[in-house]
Amino acid sequence: MNPTRRTAIARMGVALAGASAVPLAAHAQAAWPERPVTVVVGYSAGGAVDAVARTLGQALSKALGQPFVIENRPGAGTNIAVKSVIDAKPDGYTLLMAANALAANMALYKPQPFDAEKDLVPVALVGRVPVVIAANVNTPYTNIKQVIEAAKQKPNSIAYASPGNGSTPHMAAELFARAAGIDLMHVPYRGGAQAITDVIGGQVPLLAMNALEVKPQVAGGKLKVLATLTPQRTPIFPDAPTISEMGFRGFEASVWYALMAPAKTPTAVVERLHAEVQKALQSPEVRERMTAVGGEVLPGDRQMLASLLHSERVRYDKLVRDANIKPD
Repeated sequence: MNPTRRTAIARMGVALAGASAVPLAAHAQAAWPERPVTVVVGYSAGGAVDAVARTLGQALSKALGQPFVIENRPGAGTNIAVKSVIDAKPDGYTLLMAANALAANMALYKPQPFDAEKDLVPVALVGRVPVVIAANVNTPYTNIKQVIEAAKQKPNSIAYASPGNGSTPHMAAELFARAAGIDLMHVPYRGGAQAITDVIGGQVPLLAMNALEVKPQVAGGKLKVLATLTPQRTPIFPDAPTISEMGFRGFEASVWYALMAPAKTPTAVVERLHAEVQKALQSPEVRERMTAVGGEVLPGDRQMLASLLHSERVRYDKLVRDANIKPD
C-alpha cells in the first residue's frame, strides 16, 4: 500500500475513534446511575449524620431508580471514610456524606490527612443543626451572660463537657469562649452519651452539644439550654435565646451536613446529583424527616458549599493553633 495512503487511513481511524469516544462518554454520563450508588458515612449507624444520609438516600433512590446504599465506616475521626472516597473511582458511584470534621481534620491531624478542597468536589449542602450550651438544671446559671460574667471573674473555674477533643461541639465552645473573651475548662468525653449523663448527674455543670442530642433530656426537664450558638433561633428549641441575642452578632457554630464526591467526578454527574438533592430537600416528606433527625434543611448552590468548606477550614486552622487543640 502507498505509504501516504496508509498514513491517511491511520489518521482517519484515529479521528473516527476519537469521534466515537465522545458520544460514548456522554452516553455513560447521561445514563448515570446504571447501578447502585454507595454513600460513605464516617460515623456509626444510628447517629445524626447516618440518619441524614439515609433520609436523603431514600429520596434519591426513588428519584433516580437505583439504590443509594449507606456504608458506615467510622474511625480516625472520619478520616478512614474520607480517604476511602478520595481513593474511589470518580464515576459518581461512591459519595461521601460529610460534616464539620471534613474541614476541622485538615487542621487537627498532622501530617494533614487530605486536602478536601482539592481531593473532593462539592455536590450539595444538605442541612445543619446548631450547637448549644446546656446546663444541669440545678446550676445557678439561667442564661449565658451569667456564665460569661462568672468566667471573667474566675478564669478556668467553669467546666463544660463535650463529646471529645476536636469534636464539633468542642470547637464551637472554644470559638464562643474566644469571642466572649473568657476561658472555660474543657472536660472531653469519648462520645456524647457519657458527657450528657455526667452533666445531668452534676459532675460537670455545662455541656456543649449538638442540639438534637440533648433534645430528649431538655424535654424531660433534666437539662436546660442557656444559648444556641447561632444567629437565629432554632425550631428545635424555639424558646432558647441565641448567642446573637446575647450581643454576639452574626456568630454561628453549627453542625453542617454535605454531600461530596471524589475529585474528577464528571461535571454532568455532579450537576445532576446537585439538582436531585435540591428537589429532595423541597419535598415535604424529606423536610419533615430532616427536621426530626438533622435539624434545618439547607439547600444552596455548590459554590455556597465550597465557600463554607474553605471558611470553616480557615477558622478551624486558627482555632487549633491558638488553643493548641489535639485530636483524641
